Amino acid sequence: MSDQFQPGRPIVLRGGTVLPMDASKSVLRDTDVLVVGDKIEAVGPNLSVPEGTAEIDATGGLVMPGMIDTHRHMWQTAMRGYGADWTLTQYFVFYYLQHGKSFRPEDIYAGNLLSAIEALDAGVTTTVDWSHNNHTTQHADAAVDALEAVPGRFVFAYGNIQGGAWEWATTPEFRDFVERRMHRGDMLGFQLAFDVTGDPAFPEKAAFEVARDLGANVTTHAGVWGATNDDGIRLMYDNGFMTPGNVYVHAATLSDDSYQRIAATGGSVSVSTESEQSCGQGYPPTWVLRKHNVPVSLSMDTSVWWSGDLFSAMRATLGADRSREHLEAHKNGDTVTHSHLRADQVVEYATRGGAAALGRDDLGQLAPGTKADVVLIKNDSSPVMFPLLNPYGHVAFQAQRGDVHTVLVDGKVVKSDGKLVGIDLGAARSAIESTVEYLQATLGEEAWAAGMNPDIPETKVLDNPYTYTDYRSSSTHGN
Repeated sequence: MSDQFQPGRPIVLRGGTVLPMDASKSVLRDTDVLVVGDKIEAVGPNLSVPEGTAEIDATGGLVMPGMIDTHRHMWQTAMRGYGADWTLTQYFVFYYLQHGKSFRPEDIYAGNLLSAIEALDAGVTTTVDWSHNNHTTQHADAAVDALEAVPGRFVFAYGNIQGGAWEWATTPEFRDFVERRMHRGDMLGFQLAFDVTGDPAFPEKAAFEVARDLGANVTTHAGVWGATNDDGIRLMYDNGFMTPGNVYVHAATLSDDSYQRIAATGGSVSVSTESEQSCGQGYPPTWVLRKHNVPVSLSMDTSVWWSGDLFSAMRATLGADRSREHLEAHKNGDTVTHSHLRADQVVEYATRGGAAALGRDDLGQLAPGTKADVVLIKNDSSPVMFPLLNPYGHVAFQAQRGDVHTVLVDGKVVKSDGKLVGIDLGAARSAIESTVEYLQATLGEEAWAAGMNPDIPETKVLDNPYTYTDYRSSSTHGN
């Protein structure tokens, strides 16, 4: 790192358009943000700063809180883009029933390392690692090793798709892992990650009891078509396990009763719009969550399919919500004249919404005393970065990861002038190459190719009554 950003040196971002993400969703033009230590010291115009403060020119740029992803299967980043044409069923078969068992601890490490780096690069300063392939605690150790190797803020959500939560969460090995690694410090939080199938016997109760004993929150895939439904919500509610710290991922196919239970118990929903649109968990639920006043955060789910940034999440969420609103109106012969979901709301989902879901009121906003997780969006080489008329709309629809100029996490610069700082991308590339080579060899060439290229279903083309003549030939007659 250059002398400019030595640890402990105050930093000021000068003259940017600041989105502090306060309750009124202010826009502060020509404003400075001063960072001292790990916290925001002041936000305002022409700030006086301590002697020796490092200055970052933010003019022409947008300064906002670091974004927060509340659900990302980071280990799967080792297979980036592999499942682009999958359905959810194919995903389940590949990872849950077949090849997830092939991942070694070093493969979990490789995926987590690359995923953590790509999150920072895109201005995602806090990521929940929904780590659900820990079929041994050695895998979990490797996952945490990778997170601790990257200067981001993470929440490790321990899961294991190879066994029931009531089995792995109650083992001495799991408890030993928690005591050794999950100190729940400022940079590494902890959750339990498992799903509730709706089995009337409620075997997941034992895992909830472990979470309660550990003081850990639970994150769960709820309202996923064909997998989890209202029965699971009722079991959680009736047994007293719906708490304010619960995060319900997707929640796309639930009844009004279930949404009301989530709202009444203070839970929140992590919406993964790219995932819900592509996989079929259900239609992205912001429209129904709005009706029940359920808090929303955003997530990217997995890079085995989709992008790893929240710019894509914001854009997709606005598109899905508005598409549904228009479609429903058109079915009734009406026209939408005012969109319900606004750009400033999805930016809030990506920042304060994530902070609220994690119980971190010191994240997701820029105010004196909050943690200095800060993103500067600025790209003087891009024609897309001017004019800067509607800042929230610009973040949601115009900006992308290549426009992330500077990223601070806990007051430390981890990206500067568009380049990562103190990150060994070569080591990450080498680890990924080794994992891909191993997986290809383990699966075999035929299975590897087949997994990436699922069958294309036959398409039935409807008969067209207007094809009684060849318009191409007839159009030439008489010329």
